[in-house]
Amino acid sequence: MHDELQKVSQLFLLLVDSVEASVNRQSAKRLVTWIAIFFVMMLAIPSVNRAQTQQQTRLTGSEPVPEPAVPAILAAFDKYEVVAMPQGHGIQDLNDLILSLIRNPAFSEKVNDIEVEFGNSLYQPILDRYIAGGNVSFTEVQKVWRQDGQPTPAASAFVEQFFPLVRALNQKLPPGKRLRVLAGDPPVDWDQIKSMDDVIRLVHRDASIASVMEKEVLSKHRKALMLFGTFHLMHGTGASAVSLYEKDYPNLTFVISDLGTFDTDLPTLSSSALAAWPIPSLARAKGTWLGALDLDSFLPPPTRIDQDCNVHREFPKVLQKRMEDLVDAFLYLGPQDLRLREKLPADIALDVNYRMELQKGGAMFGFPEAATETAKEFDQQIVNSAGSPLFVIPKPQDPKLPDAELSREVRSCLDRKSRTSTPQ
Repeated sequence: MHDELQKVSQLFLLLVDSVEASVNRQSAKRLVTWIAIFFVMMLAIPSVNRAQTQQQTRLTGSEPVPEPAVPAILAAFDKYEVVAMPQGHGIQDLNDLILSLIRNPAFSEKVNDIEVEFGNSLYQPILDRYIAGGNVSFTEVQKVWRQDGQPTPAASAFVEQFFPLVRALNQKLPPGKRLRVLAGDPPVDWDQIKSMDDVIRLVHRDASIASVMEKEVLSKHRKALMLFGTFHLMHGTGASAVSLYEKDYPNLTFVISDLGTFDTDLPTLSSSALAAWPIPSLARAKGTWLGALDLDSFLPPPTRIDQDCNVHREFPKVLQKRMEDLVDAFLYLGPQDLRLREKLPADIALDVNYRMELQKGGAMFGFPEAATETAKEFDQQIVNSAGSPLFVIPKPQDPKLPDAELSREVRSCLDRKSRTSTPQ
């Protein structure tokens, strides 16, 4: 269950706000079902078909020009107020790049703030004191990300390294160059969240992210690195955080995307069109064949069931665009099939009380068996995962499983519709 919760929570973080952009608040209660079906269907996509589709949909355009990633990201701050890039969500290679970036001496010369997805803005005063080197214990500042409602960052080794690292960096910098870390998530007391209804009513993540950016960065003419899932960062979607604040602050943000599932399941390393690229590297999207591809070349379209119980396999209309209209550049971390998976930190694995809190959260998000999993079962999953260090989405044993799961959901939808339409 631990591994399953991690995968689904990653997809939840990725999709929750893009779903809100395409459905009204009344239909948002179907969010968990929508994501669960998406996850099952995503596992079922044959790897050969995905690779073939990428080749078939490759459009004309210039060849992307890769540059060494860290210097290219730092150079982007010379032109833009904000550089927005994906946070790891379990990809160790991406975590390593971010840590290398912020430790580069040039970073604090160009950047004032780092806004992060893995932080509850309710605790911003505690975070400010901690990052500034104040008398705040690590246990106290942990509530910034442990009381954030998100299972993935709450169990992330990267997150637990990130905050102490920035604190240590600031001790080596003059006061005028010290970094501030901004928590982007809504100021919600998660101890009061008891159900998905509470989440839907109180948690409006993109609006919070945009508000923090406007108030603390853009209105003050400061420069910031944004670390969020890519769907929060895309241009022109109407509801992403960047899209929200770009209504008043246009053309100030440089958005970087990772490559998702592009170029995965290739037979050899040399089969990739990106095989000769430096690792890690950054390539501009505009005018290139890579930028001309649609989003579904990088992530399989989700499956959802509408209010009339019809099945749709597509992204919302606002995301049915070329990637160059959504993002400015692509980040290449090396062969896509060899990305490394972040491991659960030992302090969380040993913290029985906190693990129980994570399991309760998993049950609330649609996995009732999570709360009954024993500590021994949890530990065994950690041991078993050591043999699979790669960041991959496993394929189901039974290829008929997704259709059966989808059929059950459609039948359930039809039953609900029939009950509500039958006169009493």
